[in-house]
Amino acid sequence: MEAKLALEDGTVYSGRGFGAAGEKLGEVVFNTSMTGYQEVLTDPSYKGQIVTMTYPLIGNYGTTAEDQESHAVQVEGFVVRELTRIPSNFRSHRDLDTYLRASNVTGIEGIDTRALVRRLRVRGAMNGVLSTLDLDDASLIAKARKFPGMTGRDLVKEVVPDRPFEWKQGFAAFQQHVLPARPPEKHVVAVDYGMKWNILRCLTQVGCKVTVVPGTATADQVLAYKPDGIFLSNGPGDPAAVGYAINTVKGLLGKKPIFGICLGHQLLGLALGGKTFKLKFGHRGANQPVLNEATNQVEITTQNHGFAVDPASLPADVKPTHINLNDQTLEGMRHSKLPMFSVQYHPESAAGPHDSSYLFEDFRTLMG
Repeated sequence: MEAKLALEDGTVYSGRGFGAAGEKLGEVVFNTSMTGYQEVLTDPSYKGQIVTMTYPLIGNYGTTAEDQESHAVQVEGFVVRELTRIPSNFRSHRDLDTYLRASNVTGIEGIDTRALVRRLRVRGAMNGVLSTLDLDDASLIAKARKFPGMTGRDLVKEVVPDRPFEWKQGFAAFQQHVLPARPPEKHVVAVDYGMKWNILRCLTQVGCKVTVVPGTATADQVLAYKPDGIFLSNGPGDPAAVGYAINTVKGLLGKKPIFGICLGHQLLGLALGGKTFKLKFGHRGANQPVLNEATNQVEITTQNHGFAVDPASLPADVKPTHINLNDQTLEGMRHSKLPMFSVQYHPESAAGPHDSSYLFEDFRTLMG
């Protein structure tokens, strides 16, 4: 099955299609993880994006239900150098090709992903179209140029749950060393803007009864649960476009202890009066170095974001806690007076290192 990936700058890559036949538009981005492709595929923060893996061999350990981070594949399309169609892994249920076909998601292999990633690094993330149906270069480029892009788009409403629910699952046996299990002594309301499931596992693991509410919930609806703490999740799109969520967070500030991750971190920054901006090509991978300014230690982190909070725009009461060592952008903050802290990266990993799992214990401690 022939396939093409066209970028808005006029570049076209030709390769072989896998997964489902089809055509999808999205922002073309890259992820530097060596493993964890199924977690990447099912992370709701990738809604609206065509994801390129920099590691050249993908699919070698297949797919399994235990590695999903949401109920479905969320990416618009998937780009790899070489696809392994015969996985070698005792945990594997299906190969990646079959998995994407069942999810009606299109992939492309056999292109020079090094050249593509270099173009994205130099010129920035670009809109693109991945197709096995339309193979006319001029037509594809025109479609890519008409795509509105990520700035100003509210994608949260496309991935939030339909209704509130309780989450009770903690870690599997092989994960217990990361966060030892504690009894559920605190009640946390997790506001879901497109949340990865391992965040919920981490909250459960450190002793929280977790109630999940949609990201469209109001402050009064969240507080009606009388929680001990409030968690603000990751999610897709432009944080400045999610006005209803910003208003909700404003109504929660100072009412209960708050912990935010990724989009939740950005929404906290906006609710506090700060500003966000779009990064040139974003941070996506499981090998991103972050400096913890309190301990002066470097944490290797999992990340997935295309926007960041401008630290210069934040009020004086908000102090930076973590800094990205690649580009010096803000990776964490804490309020000096209110019980509130957040990080831009993903301490729950899945996949990735566990250097930052202590933040879930910190949240548990903040609730008293």
